[in-house]
Amino acid sequence: MKRVSLMIFLLTPGRTTLYDDTCFREYVVEGSGLALPETRRLYRRLLQLGVKPVFLTSRTEDERNITVTNLRRQGYSGWMKLLLKPAVHTAGELLGSVVAFKSGERQKLEDAGFTIVGNIGDQWSDILGAPEGARTFKLPDPLYYIG
Repeated sequence: MKRVSLMIFLLTPGRTTLYDDTCFREYVVEGSGLALPETRRLYRRLLQLGVKPVFLTSRTEDERNITVTNLRRQGYSGWMKLLLKPAVHTAGELLGSVVAFKSGERQKLEDAGFTIVGNIGDQWSDILGAPEGARTFKLPDPLYYIG
């Protein structure tokens, strides 16, 4: 049985505010997301246990390179997949479709024979929608929330 853990946890210190697509895209381009030390420690432990981490994000394919660079800068390597949305989207589209996108991608993983042992996210939209995984963990996000 293949085991996979879904993880999204790059955060930047700041105040929590309603999600703004334009501001978020500018932030992504900076490549300055910071990892939570405890989550990075968990990530490394999961690798030791043979879990194959998957990053499932609302970031888009045109942001893949900066996302990979940022992950590596923050000490992440060895993931199995980095799943991103298609590059074409309109402002606000992410709000309405993120649960459908992420649950659809999780379903594809299960259909491919993977068992989702854990699903970690900083937004409810990261962890809602079937299949959720064996365990879900909601992290706080001091930067923004999707309303």
